[in-house]
Amino acid sequence: MNSVRIRNDRARFSVVFGLLSLAAIPVALYSTRLKNVNLPQAVAGEAVAGTLLGLIAFLLARGARYKVERTLSRVGEGTARLGKWLGLLGLCLGLTAALSLAFFGLLLWSE
Repeated sequence: MNSVRIRNDRARFSVVFGLLSLAAIPVALYSTRLKNVNLPQAVAGEAVAGTLLGLIAFLLARGARYKVERTLSRVGEGTARLGKWLGLLGLCLGLTAALSLAFFGLLLWSE
């Protein structure tokens, strides 16, 4: 019998994008060492990158879970779950950075 190996690439990519969304935080902090980037600009970049990458990871994990439910071998179930949680964490951290930047702008505006 010829066995065909089924892969769930969406599950793998959801983990990759989830890790990238979390990696946006140290990259933003490191970018403040550059001469042309200040802290509010770095936080804004992290807010955009973290939110978008987290959303992509979550949507990829959702598609991977759909594929897991439709196959008998259940390939990628744990990986899709990990990608979903990493994506949600990156999405929440990105939205938190955006919220903190909004409050910072509000404080500057109210002076």
